[in-house]
Amino acid sequence: MDKIEEICRKRKQAHQILLSMDSKVYRAFLDMEAAAYVDGALAKKYKELIAVGISVVTDCGSCMQWHIEQAVKAGADRQEVLEAVEVGMEMGGGRATVSARFALEVMDKVFGEPSPR
Repeated sequence: MDKIEEICRKRKQAHQILLSMDSKVYRAFLDMEAAAYVDGALAKKYKELIAVGISVVTDCGSCMQWHIEQAVKAGADRQEVLEAVEVGMEMGGGRATVSARFALEVMDKVFGEPSPR
């Protein structure tokens, strides 16, 4: 199982556990997430792209995987995702370039083709 699949598996497992435990805080988080990503003045696609950049800065692999997939589902193409990753790199400096490497792996998996090397 590769790193991306393992992240997905662990997230789904934790999601089910927290729901089965009736975590009020987790349910509130899910409600907040739903409210944050609904189309408004900014379309969901752009909100997800913002989250991609933030995920790179915070070096959250699970966040990168989730928000890249969600951005693509909302209509983002490879170039838009790449530019969101690049904004994260600029905001995070050298450390964020390391995070960006993982984002490129996720992009390859989501788009089904390797990034040009």
